[in-house]
Amino acid sequence: MKLGKFEFQKPIFLAPMAGVTDIAYRILAHEMGCPLVFGEMVSSLGIHYRNLKTLEMLRTIPEERPIAIQIFGNDPERMAESARYIEDLGVADIIDVNFGCPVPKVVKNGEGSALLKNPELGAKILSTIKKSIKIPLTVKMRIGWDRDESVELAKRFEQTGVDAIAIHGRTREQYYSGAADWNAIANVKKSVKIPIIANGDIKNLESLRKIREVTNADGFMIGRAAQGNPWIFRELTEEKSVNLTLKDRAEMISKHLDLLVKFKGEKIGCMEMRRHAAWYTRGLPFSSELREKFNHANSPADFEKILDEKFFC
Repeated sequence: MKLGKFEFQKPIFLAPMAGVTDIAYRILAHEMGCPLVFGEMVSSLGIHYRNLKTLEMLRTIPEERPIAIQIFGNDPERMAESARYIEDLGVADIIDVNFGCPVPKVVKNGEGSALLKNPELGAKILSTIKKSIKIPLTVKMRIGWDRDESVELAKRFEQTGVDAIAIHGRTREQYYSGAADWNAIANVKKSVKIPIIANGDIKNLESLRKIREVTNADGFMIGRAAQGNPWIFRELTEEKSVNLTLKDRAEMISKHLDLLVKFKGEKIGCMEMRRHAAWYTRGLPFSSELREKFNHANSPADFEKILDEKFFC
């Protein structure tokens, strides 16, 4: 799959996820074989007003490149301004636009998946950004607001000059319930000429092979299945199962925590690691006990003590 100057032989990408795909996790995903990572969605309004927390989310390092930075908003000029700002900073290789976020606080502002109800505005946003930047532009969308309108939407967005479209096979109204509609993605793939990246319910090698067969998509994007599981990128890019030991999990938790502390400080890093640690240990016989202990960990030493007791005793 080609995207600007990049050619991906194994196009298995990390989806943008708020609170997950920060700099620490993106580094781990790259190390596990992910050829392109998408950062957390960033507010164009926050960039416009140079909000410090927003600008911190734009931080990237060479070890995680190439990277796509995803922005969201509802004002074409402000979105273009944000894209130019990111491009000028030199922190991204691709700009991605969010037309898929279903959460009420985003939707009520006419942002995220709300733009699927206003494709004219969505198209204006994309075309305005495309004219303003030189690096590739992609858009991540759902198949529609409350019904499948993916072909019509994708055709309209293709006309703006976007370089690729990533499609989550659910409507906004579904949130994450039910099954992703891979047939809808297949219909889009048949209807447009630009690359299509399929997203939704890719959990393992078996599901990757099935979605590839159904959709014939150019690339594939992994979201929730990557939470606490950066090894999924090794499994999918190498197309062979990964058998994890307790030691593998413990070492990855320690490494992830080290990165969080490095980039966010000990207090924030440890607080955020609680959620990640619960994901890493999900499915283990003693996962509920571990989750309770992780939720009271306030320092790297606390985490290491828990790991030593349960993983290396």
